[in-house]
Amino acid sequence: MSILTFRTATPDDIPALIELVTSAYRGEASRAGWTTEADLLDGQRVDAAGIRADLERPRSVILLAEHHGQLRACCHLADEHGSGYFGMFAVTPAAQGSGLGKSMMAAAERYVREHWQLPVMRMTVIDVRDELIAFYERRGYHRTGIKKPFPYGDERFGIPRRDDLRFEILEKPLVTAA
Repeated sequence: MSILTFRTATPDDIPALIELVTSAYRGEASRAGWTTEADLLDGQRVDAAGIRADLERPRSVILLAEHHGQLRACCHLADEHGSGYFGMFAVTPAAQGSGLGKSMMAAAERYVREHWQLPVMRMTVIDVRDELIAFYERRGYHRTGIKKPFPYGDERFGIPRRDDLRFEILEKPLVTAA
């Protein structure tokens, strides 16, 4: 990927964020990439109110990756009880496998280290997503063994297509260079 730029989102980016995240995770369009949740969940992945709340929350940003001014990837970063939180990670399906996701993750970790001086990054992943968990493990994250129930009945997280979904917390130390 040449000429990749990073910036934090503003409320004007909300429609593009909804489109990007939905295309990466839900429906037929998501099947072009490898991160689809289309076989696990139906319904929405994000909504405008949730994104706006993330943007307005203290020590919370949505980081964008753009290529020639076009949104290609995003993630939500927050300071949650002294640890970085990494979520809403999406890469446009056509660019998945290109290295863009790795660049986005590196920028996210750098942001959390440099802006908030936090020692660790955490994320939650649906625990049956073995290929996705393996991707994160190759980036230095490890499974903590801490599981959280999937919020069945709360359509803000999607409509489950199976009854065995749980979240697992993954984490990575954010070592600063001396």
